[in-house]
Amino acid sequence: MTATFTPGSVVAPAKLISVTGETVPVPDPDCLVHLQFRRFAGCPICNLHLRSVARRHDEIEAAGVREVAFFHAPAAELRPHVAELPFAVIPDPERRYYQEFGVESAPRALLDPRAWGAIVRSILTGLLRGDPFPAAKPHGGRLGLPADFLIAPDGRVLAAKYGAHADDQWPVDELLTIARSAG
Repeated sequence: MTATFTPGSVVAPAKLISVTGETVPVPDPDCLVHLQFRRFAGCPICNLHLRSVARRHDEIEAAGVREVAFFHAPAAELRPHVAELPFAVIPDPERRYYQEFGVESAPRALLDPRAWGAIVRSILTGLLRGDPFPAAKPHGGRLGLPADFLIAPDGRVLAAKYGAHADDQWPVDELLTIARSAG
């Protein structure tokens, strides 16, 4: 059975390696950490969401939050899709951290009607931007579900969200509200 983290749970310290080779401590002794578990490399919904986070990255940092995004893909597959992001992206092709945090894959990721609008919007946006296409058979498949965790410097989980479908994650405004109430 996979572990699930809820507010009050404690995350074991880890030193993660990003796609750029940066060492990322989780928890971070100097700030809150927003761990995002995204889907596959090149996922249009993930790309659209992460661009919204990147646009407001300065505001997120000013709120004392460090962004860290996981993908269940190898670094080489991720790099073309995340090169412009101003925060750490962690490859987890073996899904070690996905399993540790209880982040699942399920057909409802794409079958839930609440995700359909985001699927169309994100594909059209990606086409207009000229984003690289995801692999025909992305590492780890297309059925991953997102998850979000806000972690205090002492490792306590302050807030957690396990997505019910592919587009079910914290928008930036919600993240900032949670971070402010935690501070």
